[in-house]
Amino acid sequence: MILVTGGAGFIGANFILDWLAQQDEPVLNLDKLTYAGNLENLASLQGDARHIFVAGDIGDRALVAKLLAEHRPRALINFAAESHVDRSIHGPEDFIQTNIVGTFHLLEEVRAHWNALAEGEKAAFRFLHVSTDEVYGSLGREDAPFTEETPFAPNSPYSASKASSDHLVRAYHHTYGLPVLTTNCSNNYGPYQFPEKLIPLMILNATRGKPLPIYGDGMNVRDWLYVGDHCAAIRAVLAGGRVGETYNIGGWNEMPNLDIVHTVCGLLDEFLADAGQPSADGPATRLITYVKDRPGHDRRYAIDATKVLHELGWKPAETFETGIRKTVRWYLDHMSWVENVASGGYRKWLEANYGER
Repeated sequence: MILVTGGAGFIGANFILDWLAQQDEPVLNLDKLTYAGNLENLASLQGDARHIFVAGDIGDRALVAKLLAEHRPRALINFAAESHVDRSIHGPEDFIQTNIVGTFHLLEEVRAHWNALAEGEKAAFRFLHVSTDEVYGSLGREDAPFTEETPFAPNSPYSASKASSDHLVRAYHHTYGLPVLTTNCSNNYGPYQFPEKLIPLMILNATRGKPLPIYGDGMNVRDWLYVGDHCAAIRAVLAGGRVGETYNIGGWNEMPNLDIVHTVCGLLDEFLADAGQPSADGPATRLITYVKDRPGHDRRYAIDATKVLHELGWKPAETFETGIRKTVRWYLDHMSWVENVASGGYRKWLEANYGER
């Protein structure tokens, strides 16, 4: 069995679905079910004995200790995190509590559990910590992409909290010998992503005829990684990664935000026209609206994923063109899921974040 924390969120849910689609090893899923954690993401596993869900917080040490003792997982994959820059600007305390303090409590309980294992189980155990490229800060236009040796330079409460958690994971390996692995990924996109993030927000707003808010000049560059490729990379690192090492996971797809939005708009126009539902008001790009940039907005991220390719043979299966078509199609086919997660609380947050811009 493996233990997945944060397994009802966007990347965690995709990881569990992909894991159980390829093998029968059970998954124990611990998730706090905050606004972005949604059991509807895992509805297809209802009644599947291979998926055991527990509602709870990684900071609840008694619960974590109980789960480790009862289920004795061979590995823990930690997705649990507050993960949105804008939310961290409006309310950084949740990020400190979950990403730093929560990771510390999780590490303490895992260390105690690991120390009590028999030697064979101890040698085989892994703690895989899932992190972000944002810990490295911002790149200039001509700068080389981030490598695993790039110094940390976080610029938001979110990225600072993730950098702190990365440091804790590293320290627990070097101080206590805990067999850890860390992955730092670029911007994910794909099914089940909460519609506060760029791509699902654009899809949702466009289908409602609402403005498509673009920060600043829209030329902030990100490296885009299809979530299914990210899940495959994590499986590869878990299976063959060297203990104590960090692996950067990227999609080799650097694109400005504005280009992303134009691509999404073009696909929406195409798919709706094919379905006999073209917009009478014109192309979706008419809804693009430039808004005041967010504070400390990093200009460019880029990932050098050479290490994971050379050591583990992983590379993305999807190009951006194939991945984004799958993604837009999925959202159009699952608008009931989108409407369910876009609750009153979500609408209130949108107003708080974009209303004065």
